[in-house]
Amino acid sequence: MKNLLSKEFRLAASPLAYWFLLAALMTLLPGYPILMSAFFICFGVFHSFQNAREANDILYSVLLPVQKRDIVRAKFRFTCLIQMIGFLLCAILTAVRMTALSGAVPYVGNALMNANPVYLAFVLLIFSAFNVLFVGGFFKTGYKIGIPFLLYSIAAALLVTVAEVLPHLPGLTFLHNPAGERMGLQFGILIAAMVIYAAVTLLACRRAEQRFEKIDL
Repeated sequence: MKNLLSKEFRLAASPLAYWFLLAALMTLLPGYPILMSAFFICFGVFHSFQNAREANDILYSVLLPVQKRDIVRAKFRFTCLIQMIGFLLCAILTAVRMTALSGAVPYVGNALMNANPVYLAFVLLIFSAFNVLFVGGFFKTGYKIGIPFLLYSIAAALLVTVAEVLPHLPGLTFLHNPAGERMGLQFGILIAAMVIYAAVTLLACRRAEQRFEKIDL
C-alpha cells in the first residue's frame, strides 16, 4: 500500500492537484461564495484521475503484484490526503478571519457566507460528495470520469446554494456572523460533518472495492 500511495503522489497525480490547493485562499475573499474553494480543491484531484486515465495508470496498476482492492484504497487515500491538506489550509484561514480580521469592514458587510465552523462543515460535505459520486463512480468502470464529475458538480452546486441560503432564514442568522456566534452549536455541526465525511468515504471505498473486483480490464 505504501508503494501504491507513493505512486499516486509521484506518478499519477497531476500538478494541478497541488496547485489547486491554493483555492483555499478563497476563504479570505469577501463577497464571494467561498465554498467554491472546496469544489476547486476536488477539481485538482479530478485532473489527477484524468491524467492517470490518459496514462493507462489503472491498467498498469492492475498488472502489478497487488490486489485490486489496494488500487482502490490508494486512490481514496490520495484523494483524502489532498482534501485534508486543503481543509487544514481553509481552517487556518478561517481562524484568521474569525480573530484578527473579524472586524474588517468587507467581512462585516459581507452578504455571502462568512468563514466559520459551519463553513468548514460544508467544505467536508462537498468533499464527501466528491468521494461518493466521483471517486466511487469512477470505479464503476475504471475509466469513465465525465458522468461521475457531472453528478458531483451538481451536488456541490446544491450544497453551496444551501449554505448560502441558510444564514438568511429566520433563526439562523448566527451562521453569518463573521466573528462567530453560538460557537458550541457551530462546532457541533462541524463535528457532525467530520463523522459524515469519515463514514461516507469509508462506505464509498468499500463499495468501490466491490465494484472494481468485478471489472474485467
